[in-house]
Amino acid sequence: MARFYPALEDRHRAFIAAQHVFFTASGTADSRLNLSPKGMDSLRVLSDTRVAWLDLTGSGNETAAHLRHDGRLTLMWCSFDTDPLILRLYGRGRTVRRQDAAWAELRGHFPQLPGERQIIVLDVESVQTSCGYGVPRYTYAGERDTLARWAEKKGAAGLVDYWREKNQVSIDGLPSGLLEDTK
Repeated sequence: MARFYPALEDRHRAFIAAQHVFFTASGTADSRLNLSPKGMDSLRVLSDTRVAWLDLTGSGNETAAHLRHDGRLTLMWCSFDTDPLILRLYGRGRTVRRQDAAWAELRGHFPQLPGERQIIVLDVESVQTSCGYGVPRYTYAGERDTLARWAEKKGAAGLVDYWREKNQVSIDGLPSGLLEDTK
């Protein structure tokens, strides 16, 4: 049975900390919905009503584009071990880019990860748990190093070139704002 909470509780925070993967979902009224898996020790719970993740370079930049135009964001974790649970956070998200004033303070919450692109912050409006009985059990085998090796090979200048080419607009043509100056 699904249950709703106004904010994260200690047991929710502990569940999040124990998971190796989370999923993000975003969209606008006129765009495709985007659902992406994330990992690599990139998420931090900042408070009972705020979480953030260090967003790493990817083939697209859908979440940033969607947040800029709509703001709605959902994060989800599910247990793959013996204790089933699904946890969702619903709220409003925003993108913090390197050129934004909040970057320096937020960046300090995360380890150094190759290919870091921006930070996504979710202000939590609702927390939901559900049973997760239908989620299969899997064993964690470790992180992939493919993205890190790719980003290191690109180097800082190569990543900016990649962002310019691949991360400026969503697949639906919405601008992401990644390289825009702060106003």
